[in-house]
Amino acid sequence: MMITFTLNGTSRTVDVEPGANAQVFLQRSMHIPSVRSGDDGTGFIGNDVVLVDGTPMSAQHLIMAQLDGKEVRTVESLNEDMIKPGKLQQALIEAGVVQDGYNTPAAALLLGELLERSASPSRREIIDALSGLFVRDCGYEPYFKAVDIYKAKTEGRDFGAVAPSFREDLRVVGTPSPKIDGPWLATGQRAYVEDRVAPDALIIRMLRSPHAHAYITSIDVSEAEKVHGVHLVITHENCPDVSFTQAGQGFPEPSPYDRRMFNIKVRHVGDRVAAVVAETEEAAQEAISKIKVEYDVIEPVFSIDDAKREGAPLVQAGPMEYVCGAPENLAELNRDADERDGAVTYQFPIGANTRKNIAASISGGIGDMQKGFAEADVVIERTYDSCQIHCTPPETHVVYCHMEGGRVVVHTATQVPWHVRRLVSKVIGLPQNKVRVVKERVGGGYGSKQDILLEDVCAWATLKTGKPVYSHYTREEEFTACSSRHPMRVTVKLGARKDGTLTAVEMHNEANTGPYGNHCLTVPMNACSKSLPLFLCDNVAFSVTVYYSNIPPTGAYQGYGAPQGSFGLQLAVAELARELGLPHMDIIEKNRVREGSRLELMRILGEGREGVAADIKSCGLEGALKRGDELLKLNEKVESDDPDWKVGKGFAIIQQGSGLPGLDQANGRANLCSDGTILVQQGGADIGTGLDTVMAKMTAETLNVALEDVTVISGDTDMTPFDTGAYASSGTYFSGGAALLAARDLRKNILQTAADMLDAKVEDLDIAYPGVVVGGKEELTFAKIAHHCETGEGPGPISGKGCFVTEHHAIPYGAHFAQVAVNIRTGQVKVQKYYALHDCGTPVNPELAEGQVLGGALKSIGHSLWEEMILDDKGELVNPSMHEYCVPTILDKPEDFRAEFIFTDDPYGPHGAKSVSEIATNGASPALAAAIHDAVGVWIRQWPFTPERILKALGTI
Repeated sequence: MMITFTLNGTSRTVDVEPGANAQVFLQRSMHIPSVRSGDDGTGFIGNDVVLVDGTPMSAQHLIMAQLDGKEVRTVESLNEDMIKPGKLQQALIEAGVVQDGYNTPAAALLLGELLERSASPSRREIIDALSGLFVRDCGYEPYFKAVDIYKAKTEGRDFGAVAPSFREDLRVVGTPSPKIDGPWLATGQRAYVEDRVAPDALIIRMLRSPHAHAYITSIDVSEAEKVHGVHLVITHENCPDVSFTQAGQGFPEPSPYDRRMFNIKVRHVGDRVAAVVAETEEAAQEAISKIKVEYDVIEPVFSIDDAKREGAPLVQAGPMEYVCGAPENLAELNRDADERDGAVTYQFPIGANTRKNIAASISGGIGDMQKGFAEADVVIERTYDSCQIHCTPPETHVVYCHMEGGRVVVHTATQVPWHVRRLVSKVIGLPQNKVRVVKERVGGGYGSKQDILLEDVCAWATLKTGKPVYSHYTREEEFTACSSRHPMRVTVKLGARKDGTLTAVEMHNEANTGPYGNHCLTVPMNACSKSLPLFLCDNVAFSVTVYYSNIPPTGAYQGYGAPQGSFGLQLAVAELARELGLPHMDIIEKNRVREGSRLELMRILGEGREGVAADIKSCGLEGALKRGDELLKLNEKVESDDPDWKVGKGFAIIQQGSGLPGLDQANGRANLCSDGTILVQQGGADIGTGLDTVMAKMTAETLNVALEDVTVISGDTDMTPFDTGAYASSGTYFSGGAALLAARDLRKNILQTAADMLDAKVEDLDIAYPGVVVGGKEELTFAKIAHHCETGEGPGPISGKGCFVTEHHAIPYGAHFAQVAVNIRTGQVKVQKYYALHDCGTPVNPELAEGQVLGGALKSIGHSLWEEMILDDKGELVNPSMHEYCVPTILDKPEDFRAEFIFTDDPYGPHGAKSVSEIATNGASPALAAAIHDAVGVWIRQWPFTPERILKALGTI
């Protein structure tokens, strides 16, 4: 049928199929990439919004026939000259709103519609306008600033500083600067994997297990293969017989190789059974319905207690193998192994025993625990439980593969392009030089895109068919088959003298890794390593035991185990303070880490190997605690006007790391182009954090050039040098450090070349802004130097390279303060005030850092109060949708929500910088739990702090 409508001011007449979905048609047929879908057509994410006759509507809920005769506007209507950001989009960029950028066009469109109605909207109006938009990365608060910036622009006045600056001695580092990919993302241009897909690409759809634990006894795909449009059906019978880990970690990985592309045994509801590669969605779904599978169902195990009970079914019952360090009794352990399960291979010992469902274990400590507890006047022991939490990135996992010159090219939304190349190469049997991985813009990852979840199947399908292949998780698949946060049980035992001095600290951590062991050692270990070093105590012990089970898969998630450990240890210290009758702040101040401390404990908290002791050269906890107390006034009691509501305050101190010293590596190249501009080639993966901007700033600062004269190419394994990846808070420290070293090397080479050209001494020359060598008999621009180098008499193009490795820790610190109101009749908790005070050394991108801290804090508020993956008694997830899972939206953010930075100058970080975003997820649970206790006198020791749990603790139900 023919319909006519106006699209962004231009009349269009198009032929559409009856019932054609508006979002699909606009994105694919009208080439409007900004109208996206991230939620199976439910409209919850909000990035499918369009204006229809001026009214915001969900394009997924419309058919094209409904647009007949209508005026339709998308974010492109706000652009200047088609691709340049308009004033509103520029305001969003300057405010630091544009991070992963996946939902930014929708935010611009919604705010634009609001500003047409109300030139000076209130906060309530802004909240209402954005109430249908889900944003995970910036905590919503920067949107209010963006509106104020826009108003200033339209009124022709200067808004002033969008965020504080931190380094007067530097030009761009530590000063707000628009994110270099912000215009690209805010205007809705092609940037993500889905925007690269060829029209003739085949699609992959998975048949997934209905059982939590079962063997496939037979699988018949013959009828499925007959469906018109089906090119390939992959099962355990025709996939590569290669074991691997999905964890994108440094090699050799501290994660077991315990899965194949497809297994004979399925280990969770939603596990892979078969993949159909077809020309259309309809053909794929029809083929899936025709696959006949018979199962031998096994009793599942879901909890830690289930997994460790005597005689429990074994999740991984296959033989254990070791590359090195095999135990002497390995033959005995493997005597009754079931070959159908497949082997579990360990690169080195990690304390595993699959015969007891133990995926990994480790223990250690310093000092004498018996002596430490004997010296204590008070000893307490408490247990804290955290539930399974989902990452919920707006963009679900997505991969597009195609063949090019006999090579497999993988376009993927990943945090770890180099690990993707290594693991895909291993699984599909091609050498690494035949596999190229291109990290496109990532629409939110938060750790989950550190795992290789789709790339292996998609690459194999491309190799087998020779055709381009596209795979994109549905939102339900994202919930049931993607990585999530490990459930943990953390038991903390503390000994202290009457004055509050800690004499002994003991932490025992039991974790549930689910069906596969990706990150099974390192995440639970991080719960210890990112919490215990916050306190200075001579006697410290820890243990970690991780169990296999049949829950949905777990893996990496922002904070990487630290939120669970922080919840346990920080709340235990708050409880200890109450036992001793001392102010919580006094206990913290008496025992906390400070600048100049030496942390011997870090030696035994390495990831699969012994670490190194850490000398703390910078620590902003003193300033963070002082500022937090100034803002919240801990000692001033707040009374509510409503007797049903009780108000309380709490706080917690937190830490993270900056990469993995001794394990991580980052590399970069800086090249002088013929016109004097700079091209940076960096292996790091910007996943919305502004890492590309960090690397551009490091380069511009060192070479004294304008930021716009630096272009960064990153995350492409053909075009850039090796980088471990965007995880473990390594970006600014490692990738930024490599960019700084490469720029310094280029600077040295430019000056040497200029000295040769001028017949001068290198030490007499310098580089002045913008890219001019001064101090010789004449000034030489970078363009003139580059031209000389590329002539027939020149030495060739100039470049610099940098490799950043270190044994030094640059630890970020923080203190989170919260004020809550608790309803004693309903158990409801409202977060009235939340202040996140952070020491990240030099905040390289202050406005982006502010948003990242707020985003991390709001995530952990959601984890603490609402979010939980709930399974029925068969292991099926009962809330696998955004509507049912209960993530926080703009309606749920704290009423007074702030992030501030405590400046320190770390000697090991590039220009004093440390990591910033991951730490922000560690503070909410203990701070909120302490505040709830202050309000109503009960300790809630289990995530989430639901009304039911609060009322039970109060004894009212």
